[in-house]
Amino acid sequence: MPNWTPFRSGEDPDPRFTLANERTYLAWVRTATALVASGLGLEAFGGDLLAPAIRVAMAALLLVAGGVIAIAAFVHWISAERALRAGGTLPVPVMAPVVGVVLVICATVLVVGVVNS
Repeated sequence: MPNWTPFRSGEDPDPRFTLANERTYLAWVRTATALVASGLGLEAFGGDLLAPAIRVAMAALLLVAGGVIAIAAFVHWISAERALRAGGTLPVPVMAPVVGVVLVICATVLVVGVVNS
């Protein structure tokens, strides 16, 4: 794709910043993959640990969170690269609070489920 340039404006930033931005993106993609794998694993191998409705709801939460994190990571990567090229302020990451909330919900449900079983 010789004529396709995703970032047409601004100047090329220091390659270290671009590569750091890419590593951050890939770390968030790994996190999203882990959430999706956790949701699938919970549903496939959760057994009788939790009631079926709770297990399905928690698996769905993990799957949706993984998808949201993957999309948000891509949007953040593009926004950060544009900010680097324009010499502007980097965008605020929104993914960390989402992951934190999802993990607190899942941990709470698991603790309650284990204690009650």
